[in-house]
Amino acid sequence: MTELDPRVDPPMAVDETATLTAFLDYHRSTLALKCAGLTDDQLRLRSVPPSGLSLLGLVRHMAEVERYWFQGVLLGEEIATGHYWTQAEPDADFDGVDTADVAADFATWRAEVEASRRAAAGLPLETVGKRPRRGREVTLRWILAHMVEEYARHNGHADLLRELVDGSTGE
Repeated sequence: MTELDPRVDPPMAVDETATLTAFLDYHRSTLALKCAGLTDDQLRLRSVPPSGLSLLGLVRHMAEVERYWFQGVLLGEEIATGHYWTQAEPDADFDGVDTADVAADFATWRAEVEASRRAAAGLPLETVGKRPRRGREVTLRWILAHMVEEYARHNGHADLLRELVDGSTGE
């Protein structure tokens, strides 16, 4: 990829909280990097059928994921509908990209990332979320580890999507 890499490598000798948050921020930055320098149409470009994946769909999905885990599970806020999904269209984060406002969708994702950072700031990793997931308690430690996994998995998709769009490869 030709873009300058703004990512900061996670430190190797810090406590668990700093390690988890640094890896999460690294993966957030990786998704942004995979989308950098592309046009709106390129961000909307879907992968090979039957998959409906696109870089924009991944950004929209991660906005929903950030909101669900940090606002919904950790803070216990009621989330009756998403930014993109509804009960009638549960996959609208991925499916609704054709006419989406790209700049607004990236702003939503960035806002959710910031809200997630604020939600977790200063909390011990043992903090139990206010809303159980599938009837089980969830700690902030688990949420952070899961978010690293979620971004890492989708960044693998983003690698392939970016290569499809313009041939760019890289970490």
